[in-house]
Amino acid sequence: MERGFAMSDHVHDENCNHEHDEEAVFVVTDEDGNEHEMVLVYTFETGDQAYAVLLDRNDPEDEGVIFRIEEDGEDEVLVNIEDDEEWERVMKV
Repeated sequence: MERGFAMSDHVHDENCNHEHDEEAVFVVTDEDGNEHEMVLVYTFETGDQAYAVLLDRNDPEDEGVIFRIEEDGEDEVLVNIEDDEEWERVMKV
């Protein structure tokens, strides 16, 4: 998978004010407009920035996708990493 997914859903964690399944599932749309069900499998921080690793729910053998976690008001959103230097820094982690 490419790293170019568009995402605007918040991160489902212990701070959510609603119920959800054990597994955090997001529907993301790739650059070609195809939707993929992605599962949040890992979060990590480097410097003062947090990141999330997601795997395709229907193809767990495929490569993971990494998004930057940003705050949007009270929600957290997953954002594409478009800066090459940031991408290289995250890949080293």
